[in-house]
Amino acid sequence: MRLARTEPTDQEPDILARPPLVREFLLVAGLFLAYKFGRQAANGHVEEAFRNAGSVWDLERALRLPGEGAVQGLLLHSQPLIHAANTYYAAVHFPATALFLVWLYWRRPAHYVRSRRVLAALTGAALALHLLFPLAPPRMLPAAGLVDTGQVYGPTVYGQTPATDTMANQFAAMPSLHVGWAVMVALGLIAATRSWWRLLWLLHPAITLFVVVGTANHYWLDAIVVVALLAVALAAFRLPLYARTVPARLPGSGVWGSREGAPVPAYAGGGSGTYEGGVRPAISEAPVSGTYAGGVR
Repeated sequence: MRLARTEPTDQEPDILARPPLVREFLLVAGLFLAYKFGRQAANGHVEEAFRNAGSVWDLERALRLPGEGAVQGLLLHSQPLIHAANTYYAAVHFPATALFLVWLYWRRPAHYVRSRRVLAALTGAALALHLLFPLAPPRMLPAAGLVDTGQVYGPTVYGQTPATDTMANQFAAMPSLHVGWAVMVALGLIAATRSWWRLLWLLHPAITLFVVVGTANHYWLDAIVVVALLAVALAAFRLPLYARTVPARLPGSGVWGSREGAPVPAYAGGGSGTYEGGVRPAISEAPVSGTYAGGVR
């Protein structure tokens, strides 16, 4: 008998792996609200945030990382490019991640469960770092000499007075969830699809990194730390084997191992042939221990 080969998971969604919609909506919404309120609780540590910013800046120079100003210099050559970068920073982060989860939920349920868990773990770890290590972004650090492109050119999602900004915690630069979520979106889509073009999803985190550094909202180390946290989360929540491959279709039958269309052998009671006298012989469930002609069973 020919064994079934395995094929990629982009044939059809595994409905059995899809969790209840209402429960997932409430869970994701609850996690998002908990994160937003948690960031607000971490607000107000102005002096500590600037001390930490000076330490991060000095560490980057000690590590000989490229200056954030080199990236911003590319943006400042074109005002439309600055507007595009500010818009990408403000408008793509949440919608792209939300669409990613919605698509996975509908088309790749098993991948969705893992991605949701990874994103929740990553976001929780980021919130803990925001509480433990408040950090002013490079646009606020005088030593960096960078331009706050959001305030100068627009659009921006932040208020003009960071210490009293009630909409967002501007001292939560470490780590960069913009970069972390973008990397997870790209890796999740690459794992869940089989198109030769799927590697183009890596453009999303690449553009995001260019944007967050060029707009002076994050340091290089913010991106490095979040990628390290993401690697730990991905290792902790590995993709189930059944979500990676599905059995292939056999000729004239459904998917091997599925509930529908599987061939039923005649000896199991599924045959449609006729028998001598029109009577189907009974099959004994007891083990057979006799011998056969020639001593061969």
